[in-house]
Amino acid sequence: MKQHTAVVVVGGGYAGVTAANRLTRRDDVTVTLVNPRPTFVERIRLHQLVGGSDDAVVGYDQVLAGRVRLVVDTVARIDVPARRLTLTTGGSLDYDYLIYAVGSDSADPVVPGAAEFAHPLATLEEAERLRQVLDAAPADAAPTDAAVTVVGAGPTGIETAAELAEQGRAVTLVQGGPLGPYLHPTGRRAVAARLAELGVTVLDGSGATVTQVTRDAVRLADGRTLPSAVTVWTVGFGVPDLAARSGLSTDARGRLLTDETLTSVDDVHVVAAGDSAAPSDLPFRMSCQAAGPLGAHAADTVLRRIAGEAPEPLALLFVGQCLSLGRGAGVVQFARRDDTAVGLHLGGRAGARVKEWVCRGTVSQLAFEARRPGLLTVPRWAGDGRRRELLGTARPDVRPVAEDVS
Repeated sequence: MKQHTAVVVVGGGYAGVTAANRLTRRDDVTVTLVNPRPTFVERIRLHQLVGGSDDAVVGYDQVLAGRVRLVVDTVARIDVPARRLTLTTGGSLDYDYLIYAVGSDSADPVVPGAAEFAHPLATLEEAERLRQVLDAAPADAAPTDAAVTVVGAGPTGIETAAELAEQGRAVTLVQGGPLGPYLHPTGRRAVAARLAELGVTVLDGSGATVTQVTRDAVRLADGRTLPSAVTVWTVGFGVPDLAARSGLSTDARGRLLTDETLTSVDDVHVVAAGDSAAPSDLPFRMSCQAAGPLGAHAADTVLRRIAGEAPEPLALLFVGQCLSLGRGAGVVQFARRDDTAVGLHLGGRAGARVKEWVCRGTVSQLAFEARRPGLLTVPRWAGDGRRRELLGTARPDVRPVAEDVS
């Protein structure tokens, strides 16, 4: 009888779905995907869910290969020596290989009052709750009764501020640093101009650092107090602590520490992908752009081990960052392969069209990979040379775990 290898993927986001689909390249591999929700979340559309222009979900039947078994549950613990997962509902799953793709969520805010009175926006449930809160604060109310303060001017903050301002809401975007830290100055000016056109008040710089959030206000480091009927918190991402709770080595933020093949430094049967991976303690920018290729590479690492071959080090190519600025405009910031922004950007309606093409393309790519696994490939020459230089000095103690032939 032909022996099957059981692979369990934990996390059904961009990285996890890509990995699960790709694993079906071998007929002798059984693939199980564990995810807490029965639908795929288009995380890059959550600001649209808040604004009411999209529901940000897609059925797994559209993006997941038919051979992949979907288990709607949450993993409570990984028993690494036993190769077993304990589920929160009380069941368990055994695995031969595990792909750890739990993604990221909202970072726990340390600013006084933020946890109680601000609304995060990193998960589907958070976006749905925020939408309900905004519906209860209609845009046509008095300015102080409907004022929205968005804290954090990264991609999520910028996109959310623009989406809400386009609806006619009074929006203030607060950032204790530069607007769009990733952006090149020319791209930043284009974003600032569009936000001003939409009526968004942008407060940035060290004086705009938030020091306290109350039920109806936000206080800044320079002493200003901003009326805020709804405060949206988009400052940073956190990582679920499943790996750390299970005794696996993690970086300072809780991402699973791996070598350059995405294999855990603790166990050759555990491989990471997406936002929750820290290869060589030099993690990539948390993004949909990185998640898909990392998911594909994690699957390839597992498939090579099953075939008795040595897995290859990863290669990842960045091209920039896309921002939607309401439904009618956007900015596409181009970048070098090492993910540093350059002076070239595409704005206006053309930028909006590219952003929408990217959003649709990510789902189409998952669907195509489900039908024809192996589609997503990053050529070795496209890898970041600067990363390879850093690897020699960054973490010399991080090395691949010895092969386990059992």
